[in-house]
Amino acid sequence: MVTLDKIKQLRNITGLSIMECKKALEEVSGDVDKAKEILKKLGKDFAGKRTGSETKEGIVDSYIHSGKKMGVLLELNCESDFVARSEDFQKLAHEICLQITAVSSEETPLLEQQWIRDEAKTIKDLVNEYIARFGENITIKRFIRYEL
Repeated sequence: MVTLDKIKQLRNITGLSIMECKKALEEVSGDVDKAKEILKKLGKDFAGKRTGSETKEGIVDSYIHSGKKMGVLLELNCESDFVARSEDFQKLAHEICLQITAVSSEETPLLEQQWIRDEAKTIKDLVNEYIARFGENITIKRFIRYEL
C-alpha cells in the first residue's frame, strides 16, 4: 500500500520528485526498498541520457583536513547557475572533496572508487544520483590534492 508517509520517506532518501517516488512505490506495492532500487536504475538511465550535455556552470570547492596538512581544490560543473548555487550541489562537491582527501591511492580513478560513506556505491553512482535529482549533467572537471 502506498501511503503519504512512504512517499515522503522515499523522497527524503532519494531527493527525487514526489511523482517519481509515488510511481516507483505503486510499481512495487509500497515496498520502500524495492522502490529505491527502481529509482536507482532510473537515475542511471537518466544520467546516461544527460552525458552529452554541456556543463559550463559550476563551483570551485575546497576542503582542508583537520591538522591542516592536507587539502583539496575541486571544480565541479553542471549545466545551470541555478543548480550550481543549490545547497545539494554544494553538498555533492563537499562529499567529493572528502573522498579525494580520504583515498590516497591514485591507482583507481576517482569515479570508480568506492564512496567512503557507502561502499555499495562508487563516486560515479553518487554523481549519477545527483544528475537524476537535478535533471542536469554533472562533471568533475578537475581537482588537486595537496599533502605535506
